[in-house]
Amino acid sequence: MVPFPAMIREIEERLRAVLVDVCPEPDQRRRLIRLMTLFIGLPSPPNEGGHFPQYDDLKERFLGSLVHGDSELIDECFLDLYAHVHMHEAPYTTDERRSVDRSGGYWCHAGGLSPILKAGDWITPDSVSADLGAGNGLQGLLMQKLYPHARCVQVEISSEAVAIGRRLQGWLGIPEVAVEWVVADVVDAPIPDVDLLYLYRPVRPEGRGRLFYQRLAAGLARSTRRTVIFSIADCLRDFLSNRFEVFYSDGHLTCFRKTS
Repeated sequence: MVPFPAMIREIEERLRAVLVDVCPEPDQRRRLIRLMTLFIGLPSPPNEGGHFPQYDDLKERFLGSLVHGDSELIDECFLDLYAHVHMHEAPYTTDERRSVDRSGGYWCHAGGLSPILKAGDWITPDSVSADLGAGNGLQGLLMQKLYPHARCVQVEISSEAVAIGRRLQGWLGIPEVAVEWVVADVVDAPIPDVDLLYLYRPVRPEGRGRLFYQRLAAGLARSTRRTVIFSIADCLRDFLSNRFEVFYSDGHLTCFRKTS
């Protein structure tokens, strides 16, 4: 039987040959392959509460797609596996759900792989990153796993989602000190001073939400860090100072960097 490390190397070679179509940028393709092989080498995630009932079947489907060598099928199957672990909806208490409804936040949709793959250009070992409205924190955890850095701050209102995220942190083998979990409504939570900020429209830009974006934008303008922002379904652009410019946008993900 082929030793497992050798099997992983064989899969990496196969992926390098077939993923050019779905991920043409070389650095991002290399990171995607690292991410795929990471999942291949992991056991099933901790499943207290039965939050990942389809994981084994989806992983088997992904592994099967590698045999066929169809890049689009491989990409689709891996996205399904990733989204299942991300969870489409975090488990909220009645009060937590009421608060999210009131501020108009998205219900923990998976943000996709693009932010994870692009983040590698902006994270250094000294970086501090943050995800506002993190759900179970999978995206921040994967960024920390692929690009180890000083600290990843995960802000999420659902205490159960954070509990799941802590278990996923152990599953991924990420040191406890590398991730700071904050159970709080982003509208009221302190805004961390960070090098990379990720958010998936945590609130609507009106009422309490408008105050949140104003406070966030003001803090980013004052910060001495040259913060890069990855914003999904962006609502922040109209609040940012002219010190920030858009350097990437595809209609789903908008990326900003500080120019001065």
